[in-house]
Amino acid sequence: MVSPKWLFHSVRDGSKPTSRSAAFRDVRETAEMAGLPRPDEVSPHVLRHAFATHLLSNGADLRAIQALLGHEDIGTTEIYTHVDQRRSIDMVMRLHPLGAG
Repeated sequence: MVSPKWLFHSVRDGSKPTSRSAAFRDVRETAEMAGLPRPDEVSPHVLRHAFATHLLSNGADLRAIQALLGHEDIGTTEIYTHVDQRRSIDMVMRLHPLGAG
């Protein structure tokens, strides 16, 4: 019986959640099967970070991202605004006619 309590349940017994190590292994194996250039650098943490960064880059509210990530403190979520600002600065420097690139 699969429990509705878990979004990701163990394959053998649906009444238990997927373990941290199994999730890590599944993400890594999927990156390898997808033919990503550096599958050893893909992890659940990297996917979580990319998820938050993409949401912010596309206009999602910081409080909504905080709720989705389960951060208790908004300061933890604000880290993504610095990442987004750095990306924007890099892009301007690379693409703008007066930039360095």
